[in-house]
Amino acid sequence: MFAGMKSRVSPTSRPRRSVARSASAALLALAVVGGLLSSCSSGESAESSTSTTEKSAQSSTSAVAAESQTLRILVSNDDGYAAPGIDAVVRALAALPDTQVVVAAPAENQSGTAGKTSQGELQVSEVTTASGYPATSVQGYPADAVNWALDGGIGELPALVVTGVNAGQNLGSVGNTLSGTIGAARAAAAKNIPALASSTAISDAADYDLAASYVVKWVQAHRQDLLEGKLTGKELVLQNLNVPVCTAGSLRAQVEVPMSGSGEGAIADQDCTSTLQDPADDITAFNNGFVTLSEVTVQAPA
Repeated sequence: MFAGMKSRVSPTSRPRRSVARSASAALLALAVVGGLLSSCSSGESAESSTSTTEKSAQSSTSAVAAESQTLRILVSNDDGYAAPGIDAVVRALAALPDTQVVVAAPAENQSGTAGKTSQGELQVSEVTTASGYPATSVQGYPADAVNWALDGGIGELPALVVTGVNAGQNLGSVGNTLSGTIGAARAAAAKNIPALASSTAISDAADYDLAASYVVKWVQAHRQDLLEGKLTGKELVLQNLNVPVCTAGSLRAQVEVPMSGSGEGAIADQDCTSTLQDPADDITAFNNGFVTLSEVTVQAPA
């Protein structure tokens, strides 16, 4: 500016400043609203996340609670309470955490008696297994022992019944129609209690502890479902486990196969060096070194 002259402001200057100020205010307002919306959205996300976390925590807590409950198992057999097979499986199951094992078995060997039962009152006595585990001996058939236990003999009902480990494989139609081990398991299933029959081969080299370890694996795999009562009713589980004896080679995988409708080869030596794949039934699988697991019908075949 030249000295003596007054400064003049353009008539359009003020409106421009007003527009700028208005624009700034509008941007500020938008920023505030955006912040509030973002805050609400974050709050909702946080609440949603918290809700999901809480549900996940509740689910985990329920699973842990189920796992920490005591699993009650009744063990029986058809070889009699003093047999080495039942002693092996009792010791193995009793060693599991939060597991209660109760034993009720025939007083004497009752192999091959299927699901037979006795008339009248059963005579029972307190005994111990071969290693000293408390048990009840029942003067009767394998199914008698299970029925006595489940009809009030042992008080609280078990979540599972295990029979065996039997001295001799129970395969195909022979096992399905004659086995007292399976007959005792059927007695449990008839009362809507899951059951697992277990056996190993007829052999002087039979390893009952090894066979019992497969029973333990089965129990561990099904523990939570057993505690939650999921393997009953329409989903009732009744299965037959057989563990070969290998004098050469080694045990092959455990396979789930149907029980053969035939008895041919049901009692034979096992070839654990076999390379056979995809066996069609329990007899073929077992005789070729596989550990077999098969579904069993609650009603015995005619």
